[in-house]
Amino acid sequence: MTLISKDSVTLLTLDDNDAGQRIDNFLLRHLKGVPKSHVYRILRSGEVRVNKGRIDASYRLNAGDIVRIPPVRVAERSQTGPIAPAQQFAVVFEDDALLVINKPAGVAVHGGSGVSFGVIEQLRSARPESHFLELIHRLDRETSGLLMIAKKRSCLVKMHEVMRGPRIDKRYLALACGQWPAKLKDVTLPLHKYLLPDGERRVQVQSDGKAAHTRFRIVQPYGDFTLVEAQLKTGRTHQIRVHMQSSGYPIAGDDKYGDFSLNKQLAKQGLKRMFLHAARLQLKHPLTDELLVLEAPLPDDLSRFLTELQP
Repeated sequence: MTLISKDSVTLLTLDDNDAGQRIDNFLLRHLKGVPKSHVYRILRSGEVRVNKGRIDASYRLNAGDIVRIPPVRVAERSQTGPIAPAQQFAVVFEDDALLVINKPAGVAVHGGSGVSFGVIEQLRSARPESHFLELIHRLDRETSGLLMIAKKRSCLVKMHEVMRGPRIDKRYLALACGQWPAKLKDVTLPLHKYLLPDGERRVQVQSDGKAAHTRFRIVQPYGDFTLVEAQLKTGRTHQIRVHMQSSGYPIAGDDKYGDFSLNKQLAKQGLKRMFLHAARLQLKHPLTDELLVLEAPLPDDLSRFLTELQP
């Protein structure tokens, strides 16, 4: 690690991709290697100016703002980890603000927790001309299907509002172990997130947990299994997986909440991963209000496994 002194004042003129951010978050992102305490000190002292005026840490930036950043000492870290290889993914929808891809199973959406890189890092490597690419939501590593990425900050901010309300319809296909009862349509068990001793994230049903609601519909019975559609009414971590497991019908192949002995048998029959697929999204475009209905067909590995089962 070396220290580099920025000896002159920096003036930055902001565009739409920067609009809507708090100034403190903008500085923390822009001044990589500067201690957080120092960033807040230069804010409090008035050394950071926006349009020549003093601002506090909660100020939200606008396109066209001119930000004055004083000279700071920045710790520059050398590249130590592997660079994410460029990778394109099947595009379901794209315009200048929003990208929706069909994520394959087995690929994390971002690096971390023992994963060097994921979809977002690979997309950034493949699209160096894109100045802004950020995940709007997440899918578990073994879940395939529709994944939304913002290409503009204004899109990201608007989509975070949309994701918190009823204006988006997200539907998944899952294979339940057992004969799903027709009367079991709405599961509203509250969910609590916790960490295992090794730091792995888990979720369980708990009375004081966060409210969660999944609506289920039978698509096709398959003997001792049932293909169901799960519609997310809320968006909690591992919601579908835990709601199905706690209802007595875990997802086939689920290595965290499933029937582990049955999973071993299913692997021999060709099911090598969790049978969960983000199949459909319906929403209004965050910037144009155009109605989007996006679908991703069941991937080949899951389709082949269904053909091995007896409807």
